Amino acid sequence: MWIKLTLLLVAAIACGGSAEQARFDNYRVYEVSIETDRQLQMLQHLELNPDGYNFWESPVQTNMHLSIVVPPHKFAHFEELTAALALKTRLQIEDFQKVIDSERPMRSTRATFGWTDYYTVEEIYAWMDQIVAQNPTILSGSVYGTSHEGRPLKTIKLSHKAGNPGIFIEANIHAREWISSATATWLLNELVTSSNAAVQNLAQNYDWYFIMVANPDGLAYTKTTNRQWRKTRKPVNDLCVGADPNRNFDYMWMNGGASSVPCSDTFAGLAPFSEPETKAMADYYATIADRINIQFSFHSYGQYLLTPFGFSGAPLPSNNADLQRIAAVTASAIQATYGTVYTYGNSASVLYTTSGSTVDYFVGVHGTRLGYTFEFRDTGATGFVLPANQIIPNAQETLNGIIAFVAEARTLGYV
Repeated sequence: MWIKLTLLLVAAIACGGSAEQARFDNYRVYEVSIETDRQLQMLQHLELNPDGYNFWESPVQTNMHLSIVVPPHKFAHFEELTAALALKTRLQIEDFQKVIDSERPMRSTRATFGWTDYYTVEEIYAWMDQIVAQNPTILSGSVYGTSHEGRPLKTIKLSHKAGNPGIFIEANIHAREWISSATATWLLNELVTSSNAAVQNLAQNYDWYFIMVANPDGLAYTKTTNRQWRKTRKPVNDLCVGADPNRNFDYMWMNGGASSVPCSDTFAGLAPFSEPETKAMADYYATIADRINIQFSFHSYGQYLLTPFGFSGAPLPSNNADLQRIAAVTASAIQATYGTVYTYGNSASVLYTTSGSTVDYFVGVHGTRLGYTFEFRDTGATGFVLPANQIIPNAQETLNGIIAFVAEARTLGYV
């Protein structure tokens, strides 16, 4: 099993206390392989005593690939660490700030909402309100809760007629994964406006439920303060802020791949549903679960299509053969678009162990038959900071994948 994991070496901003936009000038990004128990134990010890290191994912097993962002003042220390542990490393990015600066090439020329740039929570919400107002016969918007900082939690439903099978999509539950909400908004726009027969079929014969920004406080924080922030923004103690919302759902909570360390990026929370954002999503899903045939969770990065379950020692679902067959067809359609290669399979096997995730919760608690996680582009060249000029290509190949997905699910009798 190979895992993608990233450590971010940040000092004062590690727990989210700074009010200025963090910069990463001359920070290098290294890919590191964890092959031995000693290497794993040392990294786990480092997570407990970070001294400026910030883990994007918790080190949970050997046979991992991880990426480490190393600040200039840690270059010598990093070299000593890799030598002492005999870690295999590869330089991925020479200057991480340059990658961040190149993320939004069209930001100075944009006039209206579109898909050549990334947008704030307020701008996304304004677009959601606008598209609902423009299409009142097929779109309806609602607020299903309130975030810790008081932002509304919004959802949109697309429905042409009663009785359609349901497809549920949630995006941007991890704050820094901007491509997830950008892809979700593009997808809804296509379902509403496209003249393509296959897309019109999806729009007219399925009900679509979208949560574009599942973690609005975190997304806002990535815009103002720290581009690499992942969690929610509810304080845990005087030093640590937020929980990983995709480890906070009440199904096999803290059963592998989650941290009990409050400052960790994979901190599962003090209890299941400790975060208002996750409790609100779960409550909302309970009201529509009997209508949902397919559930997608949009994430980045790595180019994976993942099936449940992710927790330690999890059994494969009874319909796992169908899950993998659908995933294979989907990955093939994605690759046929622009050549983007997706790895597919059980999440704990092809990526890493997780517990308390949305997909595991929806499948394990509500019995949703088809639950999948998309990990979008890329495979590490830019990581979570995918340039905005890849939004549309990423979204187009995702749509083609979903068209193939639904067709295969229909063949197998799921919709």
